[in-house]
This record gives sequence, structure tokens and C-alpha cells, in this order.
Amino acid sequence: MKNALILSLLFLNCMYVSYGQETTITGSVIDEVGVVLPGTDIIIKGTTKGTLTDFDGNFTLDAPADAILVVSSLGYATKEVPVNGQTSIKITLVMAAEQLLETIVVGSRRQGRTKLDTPVPVDVINISEAAINMPQQDISQMLTAAAPSFTAFTSGGGDLSSFVSQPSLRGLASSQMLVLVNGKRRHSSAILAGNQTGTPGPGVDMRFIPSVGVDRIEILRDGASAQYGSDAIAGVINMVMKKGTGEFKGSLTAGAYTNKPGYEDSELTADERSLNRSFDGWDGQNFQFDGNYGIAFENDGYFNASVMLAQAERTVRPSVLSLERAPLYDESYLTNNRTETNGTPIITNPELIAAQASGDAGLISSLQTVQGLMSARDIEQIDVASYSGLPAKTNMSLAFNMETPLTETSDFYAFGDIGYQYSDAYSCFYRRSAQADRSSYDLYPNGFRPQIYNDQYNISLATGITGMIGDYDFDLSNTFGTNWAKYGMFNTWNASIGSGSPTDMNLGTHSFLQNTINLDASHFYEDILSGLNVAFGGELRFENYIIRAGQEESYTAGDAGVITATEDNQALVGPDGFPLEDLFGSPYVDEFGNPLSLEYAGVSQELVKNYALNCQCFRGYAPENEGNNWRSVMAAYVDMELDLTSNFLVSGALRVENYSDFGNVLTGKFAGRYKIGENFSFRGSFSSGFRAPSLQELNYSHSYTFFVDLVPFDGTLYPNNSSASRALGVSALTEERSRNYSLGFTTKIGKVDITVDAYKIDIFDRIFETGEFDASSSPALEPVIGSGLATFRINGGDISTQGIEAVVNYNTNLGAGKLGLVLAGTFRENKFEGVNLPDLNTNLTDAELEENYVSRSLIGQFETGTPSSKIIGTLNYSIGKFSAMLRGTRFGSVQTRDNNLRTLVPEGTLGYADQYFTPEFTTDIGLTYKFNDTLSLTVGGNNVFNEYPEILRYELRSFNLYSQYQQGSAGAYYFGRLTITL
Repeated sequence: MKNALILSLLFLNCMYVSYGQETTITGSVIDEVGVVLPGTDIIIKGTTKGTLTDFDGNFTLDAPADAILVVSSLGYATKEVPVNGQTSIKITLVMAAEQLLETIVVGSRRQGRTKLDTPVPVDVINISEAAINMPQQDISQMLTAAAPSFTAFTSGGGDLSSFVSQPSLRGLASSQMLVLVNGKRRHSSAILAGNQTGTPGPGVDMRFIPSVGVDRIEILRDGASAQYGSDAIAGVINMVMKKGTGEFKGSLTAGAYTNKPGYEDSELTADERSLNRSFDGWDGQNFQFDGNYGIAFENDGYFNASVMLAQAERTVRPSVLSLERAPLYDESYLTNNRTETNGTPIITNPELIAAQASGDAGLISSLQTVQGLMSARDIEQIDVASYSGLPAKTNMSLAFNMETPLTETSDFYAFGDIGYQYSDAYSCFYRRSAQADRSSYDLYPNGFRPQIYNDQYNISLATGITGMIGDYDFDLSNTFGTNWAKYGMFNTWNASIGSGSPTDMNLGTHSFLQNTINLDASHFYEDILSGLNVAFGGELRFENYIIRAGQEESYTAGDAGVITATEDNQALVGPDGFPLEDLFGSPYVDEFGNPLSLEYAGVSQELVKNYALNCQCFRGYAPENEGNNWRSVMAAYVDMELDLTSNFLVSGALRVENYSDFGNVLTGKFAGRYKIGENFSFRGSFSSGFRAPSLQELNYSHSYTFFVDLVPFDGTLYPNNSSASRALGVSALTEERSRNYSLGFTTKIGKVDITVDAYKIDIFDRIFETGEFDASSSPALEPVIGSGLATFRINGGDISTQGIEAVVNYNTNLGAGKLGLVLAGTFRENKFEGVNLPDLNTNLTDAELEENYVSRSLIGQFETGTPSSKIIGTLNYSIGKFSAMLRGTRFGSVQTRDNNLRTLVPEGTLGYADQYFTPEFTTDIGLTYKFNDTLSLTVGGNNVFNEYPEILRYELRSFNLYSQYQQGSAGAYYFGRLTITL
């Protein structure tokens, strides 16, 4: 008996030990008709440890023998499966329409909400599943392809705008959209870049976050300032990072653009047709490696890391102007009639001198024409055209996401990324030799094309503790982020210094730092009606924006064109005894034709040659542009969601914020959702919002060169605390305020989900940039700006946007495969409500001042400069080892408004060169074949039928050939991708 008892105890102990130890479990997941389910989440219950099924629906996982596996897949009911000591498990999931949407983080602080439960529209884009078949590789472009309300504008030129892909939601500015990562505020770029809504501003550069490390993206399409703070006027985007462990996933993508022109010769003038050709062959070649791997800790924590390495060459889409419009040489260049400052002749056409020596009359005549000299030097007009296109880029980024238990009721988490990006862009007009004030025969005998480049460093780190204190969930976190950008220009020079000027210059650096401390708490009261969730918290944020000057030659005025007397009463004559001449060949003489003279030796000076100042194309940042500006923001909020009944939800939020440079702001939000049966819900919201001017907008200043009909003008953007703004009477910037209205419904009809939402957003005191003021229009400016031009940032007027957004989802089994269809669209109207015109110190009429204060081109860019509608239809199908994606996108019409009266062609009348662009349609394709559990190949393309927007009308074809605001001007792109899973 005693021996039997000992044996029994030993057997029970072995059973206990075996159940406590981990064993390797293999299995598969299928649906009720036997279709395998790749990408299914399998988590050990009560832990964060888990894995995903592979392409064939198989998985391998180490788990205790007594564990319970929680199995979930989009569109299927979640299932709990006890291991019970098994080492091989086959799991079947049942399709359930109510499970088509995952639990969301953004838009509701109650845990367990799905996007159909919320009173406001939330889109969920499953990046981790969709990325394999998508041609797009960075997050902003992926969202542009998948979400109609989201766009990301990539400039084909425009200096700083070339370096950031500015995101936008609901047709509003990048700065009016808040970006979160794992629910924490993301810092913006230091670069103040142009965007599709017309006014440069700061935006979050999503390129620094490796897409391979993102699990899904949630887009809250509703005003949320009361919930999340400033910038959330248009909505919120939240990127949820991956948590998976035990699997490496890497991909190598290579692609290029076909570079086939998107227009007919008949659309060009006769002169342009005779000169035009495109660069042969492909361009924009790019390569990208992405990798992701996660490690599980013994305490059920995890560490997931991602890496992205990418390189892309430029695309070039030149606008080839006729010789008459953009001659490379002028008469003085062709005939060797230019002189140096001291009157010494400059031989600019040595070919002509050689021809004259040979006595060849025909050659002499030819070499005195622009086309003849270009032909002699083997130069075509396209070689000296301005190049528009995507910049060359090198990107590197490393990101991580981790969590580990601290105690039984608390966890520590951290996530962040570090990245680097180098870009160089064709963002400048070609400097022709005909432009005597900025050309150099010694350095650039045939002119030059300046190129701007940028080095960016980006760091983000969030750490925090989450858990329970009593009955309340809490989250204490600190989120740090900084972006540092250094600008440079090569293939350039400072003409006022002379041929000794450097041709590669440091233009200066910008940096932006943001540190945010958050404490959030919430609790769900089950016994108050059908449930009440109470959330509250506080925030303390610090921001810093720095501008540092570049090298002196990039912003200074040299003395290359100045004569200083070396003797008293020195005559301004050259070595030939003739009077010195200015850049246009006019002599320096008095009313009697006698040379002017300088009275005092060593003192008297004369600017003989008015050479262009500063670095050509983009003036470097000077000491007067420097700044080191700080602000602090304190905020507190309360957010409540009450289920009055199981069908009726109401929610409300209040938030107060205090800005060290603005004072207090109070915002609020109210929303509700009412269910009628199980398959239909009404929802709606009203909120107030605000956006404080960014430190970049408040403190940025810069001098620049712009062109009107190829004629250069120099101007300066002054900050609102400058002497220029005070002289003109421009007041300090104030916050933008908003009112948001939303009303919609959701419904399920069988396997079809439908959401439709209408909205209206009114924004007051929206920030714009003024037109150019000069001393003639505002004499009070003359002591400050002299002969220059001045622009300012102002709260220029009120705007509104209204529209309807609809999303239809359908998922089903088709044969032995799985079919998914998504049809989504947005239909929008933007309106400029009126100018907020102050009293300014000008001699302009009210009508003239209003037109210059907020220009018609800026108003037009906001109202009609971006597509008023965008419709995306996506088909996904998988069967066996194949999967495919087919996407069609229709971009609505665009209309531009010119800002300058000019002679129109062919009418010959004076007017504005406005233009209407018809809707465009593009097609994306991705096809994947999985060879085995480890390797798969994807091929496809973006805009595979090479659809280009219409070319710009003749008067506007200067820098760009195409409109940039529909599908862009890159054309067809094809790619191949190898994906490895280990």
C-alpha cells in the first residue's frame, strides 16, 4: 500500500511538471469550409506571447501543456483552444460579420470598442497583411492608396517641400491632423514645407517609421481636439506597432518608373515639338530592405524590432520651353560684349572669334544665334531645362516596440525609432547664361542647375508604465522626439562674391524637439445604466525650435561688382578708355556723356555690376534668421462614455490647455450612437477645436528667389515679431479655431459592411501667407526692406470644408479561395469664407489690399486645387499559394487659379491663366506566389497603365510640365519583391 501511494505521488508530480513545462505545438487554422487562414493571431491566454500562421495557415509555438490558445482572424469569431498536452492541433474558425473589425485604440478610451461601436468614423488599415501586395513602400503612400480621405503630397520641386511627404486628412493642412504612435503624440518635422492646401506648414514625416514594424493604422475621421489636443482639427492617425515574436520576416523590393511621356505632341506648341524629347529608359530606380523580428521574454514580455534600408534615384520630368521663351544666351553673350567690373572684356563666345579668324561667313552668322552656339557646343534645349521630379533619397530607420511585466498589476513599455535620410532634389530653375546678374563664364559657361540637398536625423523614444491602481487603469508615459535637418546646395555660387565663390554650400540647420509627459486613468462602471467609462488625465509638453545660420558665403553680399576709388576723382572708365557699363550695357555717364567719377580715394564706391547676392536658388539662413524658441503646454481632460442602454451610447469630452505663449484654450466634444436592431446604427458628433500656431510658423524667416514668367524676384518672409511686420501693421498670430459636425450611419447586410458619414468643418482665423509687399505699396516698409519684397504669416481668413465619406466592405469565400472587396470614397467641397482684413500701413485700395493679403491662387489652391472626390476600389483574393490585389483609384477634377495677369495664348488678351484638369483613373496590381513556407515572390505596379495628369497650359509651363495634385507626374511604376519568413 505504501509503495502504491509513493508511485501515485510520483506520477502526479510528473504530470504537474509536464504541464508546467513548455512543449512545441504545431498546427493549422482553417475556416468552416476548409480554406486555410494565413496571418491568424495565436496568443497564449494571459500573456503577450504568440505567433501568426504562415501563408499555408500553419503555425509553430512553444507553450505550456496546460495553456489556452486565443485564436483570432479578421472576419472570424475569436476562439479559445485548450492545449491539454497536445503537440498537434487543427483549429477551425467560424466566419462572423461582427468580428470584421479589430478593437481600436483611437477615438474611444473604453477598451474593447470596434470601429462599428464608436460614435465617430474610424478606419482600420491592416498594414501587416496588405503590405505584401502593395506597390507602395512607405506608410504615407500606403495610406494614400488605401484611404480616400488621406493624401500625402510629394513635391516635384519647391526647395524644402522636396524633403517631406506632407500628409493631409479631409483636404486640410498637415498641421491640422494629429499623428499618434501607440496612442502617443508624434513630433513633427523641423522642416516648414509646402503642402497641397497652399500654405507651408509643419507635418509629421511618416517615412522614418518602418512600415514592416506597423501592425495596423487607425484613422479617426473626426475633430478630436478635446480628446487629444491641438492639431486634431481634421482628425487623428494612430499607428499601432507590432508585438509578434519568434518569427523573422524580411523583404527586398526593387522597382523603377517607365518614364514614358504622358502627353501627345499635339498638346505642345510647334516650337516645343521641335525641341522636345524625353530622357530614354527607366528612372527613379529604387531598392528597399525591410526586416522584422520579435523576441519573447520568459516573464511573458516581448521585444519587437524593425529595420528599413532604402535608396531611390531621381525621376526627371522636364518642361522644355521654346528658345524664344527661355534663351540660353543673350545678345551680349553671343557677341562678346560683356565686361568685368573694371571694364575688361569677357570672351564668352570663343567659337565666334575662331570663326571670324577663319573668315567663314556662314559659321560666323550661325554662332551669333542662340541655336547656332548651342549646336556648336552640342547642347539641346532639354539639357538646360528645369527638371521637375521626385528627389533622390537614401533612408535608414530602426524601430522597436517592447513590453514587460513589472509587478502583478503593472507593466513597463517602450517604443521608438531612430532614422536618417539624405535627399537631393532638382527643385531650382535652370540659371541661364543670358541672366548676366547670376551667371559666370568661368564656373558655368553654359549656365547651371542648382541642386538642394538635405540631411535629416530623427529620434523618437516613448517609455511608460501601465497597470492598475485600485479599480482604475492608469498609463504614465514620457514621449521624446526630435528632428534635425541640415540644408545644403551644390552646383551653385554666390555671384556677388565672384568666381572665387564656393559651389557647394552649407545653408543652415533646423531642429525641432518635443517632449510630452502624460498621465491617463480610466475605469468602467458596469452597474451605471448599461455601463459608464470615465477617463481623465493630464499632459505637460515642451517644444523647442532652432534655426542655425549657414556658412557666410551662402547669405552674404560680396563686393565683386563694386569699384572703390584708388585715387581722388577717379573716372569710371575701363582699360579701353570707355565708360564702365552696368549688366545691361548702359554706360556710367553724366548728362553730357562724360564718365562719372569717384571723389575720394579709399572711400568713394560705386556698384557697377549688380550681381545677384547669396547662394543661387536658395539663400542660406543668415544670423538674422537664427532663433532658439521654447514653449510649454499644460493640459487636463475628462472623457466619458455612457451606454444609456445596450443600443444607445453617448460620450463627451472637455479639455483645457494652457500655452506659455497663448494662454488658455477650452474645447469640448459631444457624440452619440443609436443602434436599431443588430445591424444598423446612427451616429453623430459635434466638437470645438483649435490649433495653436507651431513654433516653426511663429519663428521661421528666410529670404528667397521666386520667378514670374522666368523673371527672378527676391523676397523675404518675415516673422510676426519683426520690425517689418510692425512697420506694415501685421499683428501677432493667434490660434486657429474650429467647429466640427458629423452625422452618419453604419449597417451590416449579410457579409457586407457599410459606413456613410457626412461632415462639416468650419475653421476660423486660418493661417496663410500674404502676397509680396514692396516700398511702393507700403512706404513705411522702405527703411526696413529697401528695394526688396516682404511677405508675412497672417490669420488671413475663415474657411470651411464639407463632404460625405463612404466605405463598403465585403468578405467571403469564393471557391477554395478567400475574396475581399473594399469600395471607399470621399466627396468634398472646400470653401474660403472671407478675408479677415486688418488696417495696414499701405497706399493700396481695399480691393487691392484684399487681393494681396490672401491671393486668389492661395484661395484657389484650397478650394479647387486638390481633387474634390477620390474613390478607391480594392479587390483581394487568395487561393492556395497565390494571392492578388487589384486596386483602381479615381481622382476628381482639379482647377488652378493663376495669381498674375498675363497675356493669354492663343487669345492674345490680358487675363488669368486658370486651368481645369479632368478626373484621372489609375490602376495598381500586386501578385504573390509562395514557393514554400520561407520564400514568396510578389510582382506588380502602381499606375500600371501609365496615366499622367493633363499638362499645364502654355503660360504655366515654366518649372513643371504637369499638375502635381492628382496622381502626380511620375507615371507607371513596376516592382518585384522577395519576402522571406523564418
